[in-house]
Amino acid sequence: MTAIGVQAQRLWSHRTPRRSFFEAFIRTLIITCAALAVVLSSVSICDGHWLVAEDRLFGLWHFCTSTNQSGLHCLRDLSQAQVPGLAVGMGLARSMGTLAVVAAIFGLELLMVSQVCEDVRSRHKWAAGSVLLLVAFVLSSGGLLTFVILLRNQATLIGFTLMFWCEFTASFLFFLNAISGLHINTITQPWGRPGKF
Repeated sequence: MTAIGVQAQRLWSHRTPRRSFFEAFIRTLIITCAALAVVLSSVSICDGHWLVAEDRLFGLWHFCTSTNQSGLHCLRDLSQAQVPGLAVGMGLARSMGTLAVVAAIFGLELLMVSQVCEDVRSRHKWAAGSVLLLVAFVLSSGGLLTFVILLRNQATLIGFTLMFWCEFTASFLFFLNAISGLHINTITQPWGRPGKF
């Protein structure tokens, strides 16, 4: 083998594998969808009006009644809604929804950092971000289930507001992006590992 061939082999062995366009596109898509889920969940939690039942509006933060004379009258004291355990249950639903957004924001940050600063720990950051999105899914779906169980007697499919369906969509996106992120990390080649000649 000539000296040029030996040098070429040495250079090839020290090359780090470059990610394919398809892998970069999928990872970018996961980050974009996770960011969309964070926005949807944040807006839904902040608004909090999730269910309309006859002349009453149930929310995470308020309970409202509407009359023809006075319009919409909202109260922060959820115990006045005359639904057993509503005040305590809504506190739990609020907490779970808020913690879901916080976990998703940190997960999204780790996903983005792993793509911007590529090093030997990038794959670990990506995996940690995906796990945080999975935690966000568990918390978000827990908040949704708590809300539905508390108001099961008043709830109808057409009674749920757009904000409720935003939270439902965000919860689904948290799950989808978390599973996709963990899966793509297992089927792709580790970054920064020297290639074999």
